[in-house]
Amino acid sequence: MKILIAIDGSKSAQRAVKYAIDLAQQLTAQPHITLVTVHDDTGLRHLANRLPKDGLEDYFRELSERDLKPTRKLLDKAGVPHDMVIKLGHVVEEILSTANAGKFDMLVVGSKGRSGLSDLVLGSVAQRLSALARQPVVLVK
Repeated sequence: MKILIAIDGSKSAQRAVKYAIDLAQQLTAQPHITLVTVHDDTGLRHLANRLPKDGLEDYFRELSERDLKPTRKLLDKAGVPHDMVIKLGHVVEEILSTANAGKFDMLVVGSKGRSGLSDLVLGSVAQRLSALARQPVVLVK
């Protein structure tokens, strides 16, 4: 089973990883987990020509590696095979693209539990993923 976990460095994302570890340990076949982190760079693209080549990509890679470090430690400690993918772009689109291209069986996402009003106004990555994904989506609170 291939499991994709969307990571953003939040506590809810950590809970999603713990859920996936528990699930992986219950499965008879060894699952593989891929961590995906996406940074929306659309508001910063205008800076690209003012920074050294790959400056924004390097910055976002550093942020992603910092966000993924505690998660990778949890997976290493549990002995669950994993890898990571770092993307730039629209968060929902990049996660869905990764899930479809990698033919993942399941998507696990932490839910931040905002109020209904803020979700109505802002939308929620977790809500959009659950509505648009081809794969089953597990929302972890």
